[in-house]
Amino acid sequence: MSRPRRDPRAERAASLVVGEGPRPRYDRTRRATASGRPRRDPRAERAAQRIGDGARARYDLSQIGRPVGEAVTAVPRAAPAAEAPKTIIVETPAFLVAVVPDGPGGRLSGHDRQVIGAARALAGREGAVAVIVEGECEGLGAAGADRMLRLERAEGYDPAARAARIEAALAGLGARHVLFPESLDGGDLARRVAVGLNEALFTNAEVVAAKGLVRPARGRRVEQSLAPPRLATVAPDAVADYAGPPREARALPYEGSALETPKHIVSATRLPADPATVPLALAEFVVSAGNGLSDLDTFRQVVSALHATPGASRVLCDAGLMPRHTQVGASGTVLAATCYFALGISGAPQHLQGVAGCEHVVAVNTDLHAAMIERAGLAVVQDAQAVMPALLRLLAEEAAGSGKAS
Repeated sequence: MSRPRRDPRAERAASLVVGEGPRPRYDRTRRATASGRPRRDPRAERAAQRIGDGARARYDLSQIGRPVGEAVTAVPRAAPAAEAPKTIIVETPAFLVAVVPDGPGGRLSGHDRQVIGAARALAGREGAVAVIVEGECEGLGAAGADRMLRLERAEGYDPAARAARIEAALAGLGARHVLFPESLDGGDLARRVAVGLNEALFTNAEVVAAKGLVRPARGRRVEQSLAPPRLATVAPDAVADYAGPPREARALPYEGSALETPKHIVSATRLPADPATVPLALAEFVVSAGNGLSDLDTFRQVVSALHATPGASRVLCDAGLMPRHTQVGASGTVLAATCYFALGISGAPQHLQGVAGCEHVVAVNTDLHAAMIERAGLAVVQDAQAVMPALLRLLAEEAAGSGKAS
């Protein structure tokens, strides 16, 4: 063999220090024969991570992996710049899918956003979604609209005239599919438009895809499917919202003139229901009390001043401080409110399930890390007992100011 023979005795003798007695030699500067890495010195590393005279340790994650003895200096890190989401623009779509939302108060409802999401499923990559609105309406691009056709808002309640305007707009738009929300106003409008255009209407669709639409029938014992028709209504909470990048929502010109239609309804007035008696499942604005509240009389004053529907957590209902029908949560009532105002509620998992469908959540709690504070879009880290009187004073001042102005 050409490899030299090892001599273990000579190697051990070379590793001993000659002195008073044989003792092993520890050389920290010698490199390992196998890997060539320098031997670590934990004492030197700990000393380099101390500040000043060694009274305080320096914690800097950026220094991990530096060589031993190198000076440890804090390097300022620049915050990463948040990139604005890129707006998707469809210049020449192959076809259009029209959506006629309810748009209450000049804003899209949760059901309207679901209908636009269903239209996006029908449009795919080649088509575009065109939303027909009356007057101003915000948030169309974020909801998934590529085009926007604005009509003049008619005065008063005249569903026949509104259906006539929508029919004229659809005639000029040339959309392949038209979707409506299956709601009180949207369902009525869809049926009027279907009669005016003399076309079939596929109602209450729960599955919307490019291959076809599906709806339940015969007491939900069977399902009916059909290739995407021209007119259809989408059931609430059946299709997910559009969750992609914002769209252009380019305004389309409308050259139609105001149609003169006979008005059969002389007068119509919408009477709002008493918020105190509205069921929680149908309430639009709910103010709830939690275990962090002790002054329920002031809480009831806040609910009355805000014209909201009262709610409560399970703890208060179990204690008999609030009626059982006011309990919010998975074991109580699941809400679909536009705004939910939580006072002194920490946010148990069952309670968070009950407010998952709320569009806006406002929370007041002393715990910064409470689950309800994390869920809220607007949070006030303060004692609810101190916030309620301040809120009542502000509401009284606003009411007094509006009274003087009028």
